[in-house]
Amino acid sequence: MSVAESTEQNEHFLSVFRRRFRAWRGQRPFWAGLFTLLGGMIILYFPYASLKLGHMTLSLQTNAGSGALIIGVLLITLGLTLWFQPLVRTFAGVASILLALVSLPMANLGGFFFGFLFALIGGGLGLAWAPGSVDVSAATEGEPPVPAEPSGAQLPYQDPEPWGTHDEKTTHETTIDANGGRNSAG
Repeated sequence: MSVAESTEQNEHFLSVFRRRFRAWRGQRPFWAGLFTLLGGMIILYFPYASLKLGHMTLSLQTNAGSGALIIGVLLITLGLTLWFQPLVRTFAGVASILLALVSLPMANLGGFFFGFLFALIGGGLGLAWAPGSVDVSAATEGEPPVPAEPSGAQLPYQDPEPWGTHDEKTTHETTIDANGGRNSAG
């Protein structure tokens, strides 16, 4: 008597979670979203933070608080957008870069340059990310397919014989008839 066994039945739940998280992470600009989210949190943190030194409280509360609130919340939203809506990665990347640049004069030098740099890197990664192809042969039944490694730039058309192997029948001579400088539409 054979027992049907599922692929995840005898595995530890952490290894199953790790494999599923890796597959989820491979289908979206994960690091771009993480950097953008961290940049928003850092920009949002400094105007509302306070430091206790004994009985003395130091706080950096300036008029940049409302600007930091708006920019920080928008960057956090864009970071989550990069994770859960990867199709709008170009818009989210450009918006993250613009908000990072706006945070320099508006939100305490962009969270003392740390939030600015994180948001700028996240926006750049969001623009640069491209979805990889799915490796169907490596996927087993019941498991989500794992994206294959990107193979570089794909050209839309490549001539199989680019130089010198064409015979005389396939070469075409093109001439342009200027017709006295006049164009005809039909």
